[in-house]
Amino acid sequence: MRILFTVNPGKSIFLSMVPLAWALRTAGHEVRFASRPAFSDEITQAGLTATPVGRDFDLSRVLEWAGKDMFEEARADLPAPWDVVNAPADATWDHLLEGYARTVEEVEKPENFPIVAGLVEFARHWEPDLVIWEPFSCAGAIAAKACGAAHARIMWGIDVFGVAREHFLRLKAQQPADRQADPLADWLGAYARKYGGEFTEDMVTGHFTVDQFPRSLQLEAVGLDYERMQYIPYNGSATVPKWLWQTPDRPRVALTMGLTATDIFDGYTINTQDVLDSLADLDIEVVATIADSEKEKLHRIPDNARLLPFVPLHALAPTCSAVIHHAGPGTLATVARYGVPQVSIPYSFDEPIFARKLAERGAGLDMAHGEPTGRAIREAVLRLLNDPAFRAGAAALRDEIDDLPTPNQLVGRLEELTARHRTRV
Repeated sequence: MRILFTVNPGKSIFLSMVPLAWALRTAGHEVRFASRPAFSDEITQAGLTATPVGRDFDLSRVLEWAGKDMFEEARADLPAPWDVVNAPADATWDHLLEGYARTVEEVEKPENFPIVAGLVEFARHWEPDLVIWEPFSCAGAIAAKACGAAHARIMWGIDVFGVAREHFLRLKAQQPADRQADPLADWLGAYARKYGGEFTEDMVTGHFTVDQFPRSLQLEAVGLDYERMQYIPYNGSATVPKWLWQTPDRPRVALTMGLTATDIFDGYTINTQDVLDSLADLDIEVVATIADSEKEKLHRIPDNARLLPFVPLHALAPTCSAVIHHAGPGTLATVARYGVPQVSIPYSFDEPIFARKLAERGAGLDMAHGEPTGRAIREAVLRLLNDPAFRAGAAALRDEIDDLPTPNQLVGRLEELTARHRTRV
C-alpha cells in the first residue's frame, strides 16, 4: 500500500505519529509525510520521506489561541466547540454553532487553506491507498476524498474533536430545518464539491480513528470506530547520558513541564524555585528538565537537584519513583508506559481531562492549574512515594497499555480497513 501522513508543523504532534509510520514502512508499505515546506527537515530527521506542500504558516498562532482561549472560563465569551468536553451539561446549540463558526475561521481555514491545493495535487498524482491525518490537518481528509483513498485520524491526545462533534450533531438534529447550520460541513463540503465529491461526515472524524491511549484515559464519541494501539515514545534525536546508566541509590523524582510552555506560552505555570526548594530536604534525587529561559529565573539549585535542558523521557522515566509534569499527552503516556506514579499539574486544552482520568485510575494525583504551591507538590510527591496504592494503580495502567496492539501489530488491521473504505480501484 501507499500511505500518506499529513501533519501541521507541530513537533510534539509529529513525533507521536512517527512510530506508526515506521511500523507501516517496515511492513513493506510506501510511506510519505506531507506538511509545510519548513517542516521537511523535522520529517527527514526521523528517517521518513517528506513531501513539502503549500506554503509556510506559523502554527504557534493557532496553538496559542487553542491553549489560551478554548478552556478558560474567563474567556467564555469566545466559545470553541471543544468546551463541551469539560462541561457537557452546559452545551447549547448556540454555543456550539458559534464555536464551530469561529473555529473554521480562526483555525481550520488559516491552517489548512495554504496546503489543500498542493496536497490534493500530490494525492492525485501519487494515489495513496490510505491517508492518515491528525486533527489539526483535516486537509488530509479533503485530499483523501479527492483521490478516493481510505483515511483515518490519528489521535495525539483526548478526542475532544469527536466528542464535540457528537454533541453538535445531536443538537443539530433537534433544531428546525432553517436553523440546522453547520459551518464545518459547509467549509469541508465546498472543497469536496470542488474536487468532484460531496461532504460526508467522515471528513470530520475519518473513516476510523487510530487512538494511542487506553480506554481508561480517553473520551470516545458514540458511533466512531476506534482502533487502539500502544503509545510508543519517540523524542527525536536523543542521547542517553552516562549518569542514567546507573540505578539511582535513592528515589528519583523527575520534573518536566513540557516544551509548549516556553516554545509558545510565557513560561511554566508553577514556581520552579518554590518546587525545588520544597523538595530540597527530602532524601530523593530530583531530575528537572528546565528550559534555559526558566533556569535563568532561579536563584539557587538545591544539592539534591540535577537540572538539564533535555533528557529523553523514555530513558529517564523507567528510573524514576515519581514524575511531576503538566499532563501533556506524550509526557503522561510515556510515564504511564513504565508504571510510574505521576503528579499532574494541567494547564489547558485536554490536559485537565488526562490529569483527572489518571487520578481516577489510581495512578497519580491531579492538582488543578493555579493551585499548586511548592508545599502542596511536596506533599503530593510524598504520598506517591509512601503509599503503595499509587504504585499498584500505575502498574495496572501499564498493564492496560501493554495489552494494546503495538504499531506493528496494528498494521494488518489497517490493511483490512483500507481495503474496506478505499473507493479508488
